[in-house]
Amino acid sequence: MGVTVCIASGDNGSADMEQRDWDGKPHVDFPASSPFALGCGGTTLQATSGHITGEVVWNNGPATGGGGGGGVSVYFPLPPYQSSSMVAKSPTGSAGRGVPDLAANADPDTGYQIILDGSGTIVGGTSAVAPLVAGLIACINEAATKKFGKTVGFINPLIYAAASRNIFRDITDGNNDVYADLRGLYTAGPGWDSCSGQGVPDGAALLQLLNQ
Repeated sequence: MGVTVCIASGDNGSADMEQRDWDGKPHVDFPASSPFALGCGGTTLQATSGHITGEVVWNNGPATGGGGGGGVSVYFPLPPYQSSSMVAKSPTGSAGRGVPDLAANADPDTGYQIILDGSGTIVGGTSAVAPLVAGLIACINEAATKKFGKTVGFINPLIYAAASRNIFRDITDGNNDVYADLRGLYTAGPGWDSCSGQGVPDGAALLQLLNQ
């Protein structure tokens, strides 16, 4: 339909389930795993005086706030737009849809200042990343409408195109295996990975790419 729908990738890492309900297997979150959704993962962002000093995959473990969801679907096949992204097979050998597509700050310890019931607090989670990215895309669509008379549509194929490589801050440190039994399953590295996707988008660069 030419619409980008931003979906949180989950806050329980590669397990995608709270520990009390967990079946011991890795999972990816639906509907983030749909090939027609933009899966939004999580990072832990450190900054000083407005300058980024470090950013890794969000993983605080089960006792202190979880971590960004991600993995490989055994239900949805690998979409064409991910064909050159070296998405690894799932632990069961399935060549499926990789999640997430991109990421942003989701750690509640480095999250977003809000006013809740009249008091200031800081919140996080990939459910904060999804509306953040949706807001960015809304701004991009506004600019595209003014310039071209139309929105940018479904951006997933565009952010995996070769021209998109320079618009992401690649996250290469950390993993999203929040439970000990999954240690070493998914690890961040250069390029797309099951922890942070393509990385964290540069809003201005993404605007320029999608408005060409």
